[in-house]
Amino acid sequence: MIQDIYPHQFNNHYLPGQPIGEKDIILHYNDNTLLLKTDGDACDLPRKRDFPELSDNTEATFLFTLNDVSCFLVWNQPTEHAGFTYKEISFFRTVSRKEVAWVSVVGYHLRNWYAEHRFCGKCGAKMEHKADERAMMCPKCHALFFPKISPAIIVAITCGDKILLARNTNFRAGWHSLIAGYADVGETLEQTVIREVKEEVGLDVKNIRYYKSQPWPLSGSLMVGFTAEADDRQEIVIDPNEIASAGWFTRDNLPDHPSGLSIGGELIEKFERGEL
Repeated sequence: MIQDIYPHQFNNHYLPGQPIGEKDIILHYNDNTLLLKTDGDACDLPRKRDFPELSDNTEATFLFTLNDVSCFLVWNQPTEHAGFTYKEISFFRTVSRKEVAWVSVVGYHLRNWYAEHRFCGKCGAKMEHKADERAMMCPKCHALFFPKISPAIIVAITCGDKILLARNTNFRAGWHSLIAGYADVGETLEQTVIREVKEEVGLDVKNIRYYKSQPWPLSGSLMVGFTAEADDRQEIVIDPNEIASAGWFTRDNLPDHPSGLSIGGELIEKFERGEL
């Protein structure tokens, strides 16, 4: 999956008061794009040394480290130089270097969170970064906000040698994936599985088992994977607001689906290999 970048080492521990060094990685986002160092089809994360105009006065936020190299979010747009290009954040799906993909999307998650917490949600005052940890605090009412992570389930539903796949209304034609959805207030993850499956495709499931989890920074989610079983004699009743179509598929007749970068893709691939 996308976070599996070994032998590279990612550490999201917040280090306060870090100055930007010449070898440190610079992340600058413009809407849904990221500034990357490019050479043909290859791309890399830019360093501070690539931008001579950056200084100690540059507005920047320490994010995390990659292989003990600090990564900084730079808020002001650097001067564009030859060999640098803004790429849509979706580039992570095809880039060959997984550590570049992972750092890019985690930085994107944090950029969005910081941007959403410039002002206090309780009193409206301008927020400040807490000095000793990754948190935003209000100097007026003292409210404290930490990065938001939304738990969501994704479930591989099988019946014998068939798997249930659905096409979300936002998917391109022919593209299918597993049933997924966010946990609601006061709900266990297992209850979320039961509710989401019933709401989206009208099925009752049983034998719900935990598989594994995956951080998914694009939506600020923690995806929690499950397997479950359902009787394929039940009628599939889709929620047309979310699901365009859904059906049972055999291992030798799977439609286009996510790759193993995502937990959903990994579960589908395990089914295809006969491991589910």
